[in-house]
Amino acid sequence: MKHQHTYDAQGKQTCCSEEEKIYTEAGAEEILKPEKALRKSFNATPADDSHAGHDHGADDDHDHTNMEGSTFKLFLPSIISLSLLLIALYFDHLLKPDWFTGWVRIAWYIVAYLPVGLPVLKEAFGSIRQGAFFSEFFLMGIATVGAFGIGEYPEGVAVMLFYSVGEVFQTLAVSRAKANIKSLLDQRPDEVTVLRNNIPEIIKAEKAEINDIIQLKPGEKLGLDGELLSEKSSFNTAALTGESKPDTKSKGETVLAGMINLNTVSQVKVTTAYTDSKLSKILELVQNATAQKAPTELFIRKFAKIYTPIVVYLAIAITFVPYFFVANYDFADWLYRALVFLVISCPCALVISIPLGYFGGIGAASKNGILFKGSNFLDVIANIQNVVMDKTGTMTEGVFKVQEVIFNKDFDQAEILEMVNALESKSTHPVATAIHEFVGEVNTNIQLENVEEIAGHGLKATVSGKELLVGNFKLMDKFNISYDAEVSKIVYTLIAIAYDKKFVGYLTVADSIKQDAKLTIEKLKSLGIKPTMLSGDKNAVVQFVAKELGIENAFGDLLPEDKVTKLQEIKATNQSVAFVGDGVNDAPVVALSDVGIAMGGLGSDATVETADVVIQDDMPSKIPMAINIGKQTKKIVWQNITLAFVVKGIVLILGAGGLATMWEAVFADVGVALLAILNAVRIQRMKF
Repeated sequence: MKHQHTYDAQGKQTCCSEEEKIYTEAGAEEILKPEKALRKSFNATPADDSHAGHDHGADDDHDHTNMEGSTFKLFLPSIISLSLLLIALYFDHLLKPDWFTGWVRIAWYIVAYLPVGLPVLKEAFGSIRQGAFFSEFFLMGIATVGAFGIGEYPEGVAVMLFYSVGEVFQTLAVSRAKANIKSLLDQRPDEVTVLRNNIPEIIKAEKAEINDIIQLKPGEKLGLDGELLSEKSSFNTAALTGESKPDTKSKGETVLAGMINLNTVSQVKVTTAYTDSKLSKILELVQNATAQKAPTELFIRKFAKIYTPIVVYLAIAITFVPYFFVANYDFADWLYRALVFLVISCPCALVISIPLGYFGGIGAASKNGILFKGSNFLDVIANIQNVVMDKTGTMTEGVFKVQEVIFNKDFDQAEILEMVNALESKSTHPVATAIHEFVGEVNTNIQLENVEEIAGHGLKATVSGKELLVGNFKLMDKFNISYDAEVSKIVYTLIAIAYDKKFVGYLTVADSIKQDAKLTIEKLKSLGIKPTMLSGDKNAVVQFVAKELGIENAFGDLLPEDKVTKLQEIKATNQSVAFVGDGVNDAPVVALSDVGIAMGGLGSDATVETADVVIQDDMPSKIPMAINIGKQTKKIVWQNITLAFVVKGIVLILGAGGLATMWEAVFADVGVALLAILNAVRIQRMKF
């Protein structure tokens, strides 16, 4: 079906911006999907030009990392025009054949103009019919047609030619950034846990079959559409509906891919094939990345909408007003000045290079395993003053090993450990893995009922009609379990156990600090950023780790709500805060911070969904790297703005005074745009 442009009540076009056109030609349509409803930007329409055959759907698997064939197609119209223009200039200035005059000469320049100019004129005419006059295409169209009208044929062709080349470079720049992002997406395949003969098995989501039973732990995202088999379960549906309020589902109800299980282990029967229900979390985030604009981008868009009509009216004034003030008024001379003025004033260097700068920053971050959900977060993170972080899984490996088993002699150690192992198999916490490695295979004969994860405390279940509690000592306090262990001085993470309302004992588990954790803190301090550690782990452990890393402010024994309070205390000093976490319990603090950063490799789906920045490989050194990328992106964007305004300002004045020709105008427009694009692409080559 042929695309129909959409317009508002004032005749302003609401689709197909120049930015959208560039991204589409780069094969990055999926990045634009969420933006199409938000189009209130510069009123440009896409040229159905030489790239019309280079069209890919949103789900196209065409790989633009190998651009040889497609690059040639993109440049082909420009190559044709350039070849004809060079031959014409050779005829004009060197060979000077007798036949290359009059209509032959005019026709030659028209043919040279058409490959690059016709698509632009076509779209400019389409927008004019709808009342949207002030587009980039309109400016370029009237300037180049006007040049032909006064006999400046080479300049008319050159302006449109260089404009077309600029577009291609923009397309290639976006394509490069897209390739970086696609490589990131491929690092996180969707997996599900299916029950085969009542034994959980982790498989690729695409290998799951209809009627398979998926076991969904708290904090996990559902990979396929299905039917809830458990009696009742609560889900976060924000990824699908934008509504963060939990949605409680009952047995037999439909649950969709993308929903996050919140508090109990649930079972879901697959009802839809993977190819029909796939909801890639990271892809969603990338799709939304350009929809969340940085303040600078938003300003430039608004500026362009005001600026463009002004320069058109000024061009008209340059053409006609001198008639009343100069003695020897030459219409063609002043029209030429006005056309030069229009070419110079075209805001494409700003309208394209600024978003491209931010998109380049997103691409550079993606290349380094860091995902920004929007260009606005690049701006915010560049000015962060405090980084508050979780301990387990963020600054430590999150890979625990059981050190000791301290149990009351009245209990059968082997029996209790088997029950604990069975219960911990329902948890996503790293401690669960440690217990599994220590105890061995889960005894599937143990029947667990009413399994519940209590945020910041641990797990609760019923075994043989008796209550089993496994978690920290706050869990013991919560259920009034008395214990005589002196735990405050032990520099290990402790897992307390109670059975049948009686304290059984505890396990000691040790975690190791990540290799680059200390380097992370040093880099943060060198950037003038104050680090703070907040953890639900016992305070003795937290203080030990903080001392090793050189963190002055560290707090342990914190519940999720305590972390929120500590973060609010920092924000009360009017300082910006980034929070880094990996567990489901960190989601509230991540949401409250100016920038929420999630450790995405081992991190909970709930936290990743809430976060603004996702670190894919769990390396804490990526935190200062993300801040540095934000700073560099912001610097490049402002370099482009300054370059565009200074050069255009100078050449605009020269053009109005008749001191600048179309060739200077080409540099001020396309030349500056190309320089800005090359500067924006530079960030993708930087080492952070």
